[in-house]
Amino acid sequence: MKEHALLNLVVIVGSVREGRFAPTVADWFTGLARSHADMSVDLVDLADAATPHVLSGRPTPEVTAMAARLERADAFVVVTPEYNHSYPASLKAFIDWHYTPWQAKPVGFVSYGGVSGGLRAVEHLRQVFAELHAVTVRDSVSFSTAWEQFDADGRPREATAANGAAKKMLDQLSWWAHALRQARTNTPYAA
Repeated sequence: MKEHALLNLVVIVGSVREGRFAPTVADWFTGLARSHADMSVDLVDLADAATPHVLSGRPTPEVTAMAARLERADAFVVVTPEYNHSYPASLKAFIDWHYTPWQAKPVGFVSYGGVSGGLRAVEHLRQVFAELHAVTVRDSVSFSTAWEQFDADGRPREATAANGAAKKMLDQLSWWAHALRQARTNTPYAA
């Protein structure tokens, strides 16, 4: 197996609501991602960036400061809930304020919600990231009725299935991240 330089994976926590379940899901996933052999992980929590709930005016200084972290990324994973059959407005605002860092980079998804497990949010996000010239990986991780799927310590009750789905997605993300990083090195991407 050919050796590659370590990938920089940025995990984005897409919910900013008070009382959100996102940190539980993100902490579990980030722990798994950190154990992936070829990735370093940078956790970007939109609540820490004082991300507004809507795209209006100018981004906060904290949102603007995250641009450099996004530019350094080789790949992204978005942890998103499903609100009203889609994803949070704060996540849309954050994505729109940072247009170029997504280009020619892979994006994976970890979603959660009610019966659908956030999959409708993921389908909407796939369209947004395609417009931004990003490549979304096929497999994702999804938790239906997520608050029932995790124990008091923040671990999935069905750990074997959840960890297997996460590993499969991370492996796909790794392949695409290495391929696209090499492509961007050989020929800079022009949108």
